[in-house]
This record gives sequence, structure tokens and C-alpha cells, in this order.
Amino acid sequence: MDKIARTPKDIGIALRSVRKAKNLTQGQLADRSGIWQRTISNIETDASGTKLDTIFSLCAALDLEIHIKPRSTSRPVDIEDAF
Repeated sequence: MDKIARTPKDIGIALRSVRKAKNLTQGQLADRSGIWQRTISNIETDASGTKLDTIFSLCAALDLEIHIKPRSTSRPVDIEDAF
């Protein structure tokens, strides 16, 4: 399940999508990651100002990794429309 993220909001949307696909509540993810549930809620709606350490902690808890590569011509909404 690859997601394209070009903005903090895109990251939040991608993390929420993966969390839901794994049938986890925000509370369960909070327990796994050590991040407060309220922080997870804020990230899922708009990750602006979120520390990278927090994003990486959530990625680890969701068994995700970040790949940096040249920008494609796809837009994040193109990927969302495919599902």
C-alpha cells in the first residue's frame, strides 16, 4: 500500500489510512507508539509542526518506513481515487 505524501496533511492522511487498514484505534496506536492519542488525532488531521521523531515513532508502530525519491507526476488525490 504505497502512499504519496507531499504535505504534512498528506502524511497525516496516509498514517490514518494505514492505522484504519490495520484495524487500530488511535488509542491502540498511542499504546504501541508511546505517543498521546490527542497528538495522533492532531497529526491525522494536519501534521503541520509535528516533530520528525514523532512521525518516525508512528511509522515504526505501524510497521512503515519512509522512502525519499524524485517527485512523480502523480498527485496524492490520484492515488486516493484508485481505491
